[in-house]
Amino acid sequence: MIEVNDLVKRFNKFTAVDHISFDVKEGERFALLGPNGAGKSTTIKMLTTLLEPSEGQLFLNGYNVVKEKDQARKSFGIVFQDPSLDNDMTAWENMQLHAILYGVNTSKLKKRSKELLELVELWNRKDSLVKTFSGGMKRRLEIARGLIHEPKILFLDEPTVGLDAQTRSLLWNYVDNLSKVKKMTIFFTTHYLEEAENNADKIAIIDHGKIIQIGSPKDLMKLTKTKTLEKAYLKLTGESIRDEKVDPHEAWRSRVRARNMR
Repeated sequence: MIEVNDLVKRFNKFTAVDHISFDVKEGERFALLGPNGAGKSTTIKMLTTLLEPSEGQLFLNGYNVVKEKDQARKSFGIVFQDPSLDNDMTAWENMQLHAILYGVNTSKLKKRSKELLELVELWNRKDSLVKTFSGGMKRRLEIARGLIHEPKILFLDEPTVGLDAQTRSLLWNYVDNLSKVKKMTIFFTTHYLEEAENNADKIAIIDHGKIIQIGSPKDLMKLTKTKTLEKAYLKLTGESIRDEKVDPHEAWRSRVRARNMR
């Protein structure tokens, strides 16, 4: 369902992603883990057509992400790390707008929106403005919205940041159900390693732009002779603290804008 071959992304002389390859099967739950600045966000941006690779090939649902952008985009839904809902619209209006943008058939639109809002337990708040929602409710709405066009793949970029334990558990129950019942492929990133240990079938650990290990949680623990994924992760990536890094894409665009203003 996802195929990444020898993928590279450079920003001038800086290589953010350095010849990585992996594949994700239909219905598989795949986690991309790594320290700050490891290349996770850049990889997701390339997979979701927001950035073009410098080298390599990407395929989603059989479509070439660079050459067949429209078909690739229809194949996935995405929940970004940062909120992307319109706070001055209702939950129902957010669902309708997203459906229109993706060309969802009008005859399916209302039925599909109702089913998804019921799935994430927001049907009784469909007419409430999003700005009245809690963080957990917004996350649940973003997942429902991302599924409106019936994608084959769901990307989740740090989906549970700032949520309480109960809401995190509820969200993962939804996601796991999508994988098992709908055979949806789930691709996610998280800094909560217990989430990856409990919810990923396969994990790729990326550091300094390179994939350093791929396997199931049990495989990684066995390889490193550790008893938890967190300990395995630390053994593979080291225990030194990583500083937050500016997204190289944004830094590169800022430099270009600055040059153009001279």
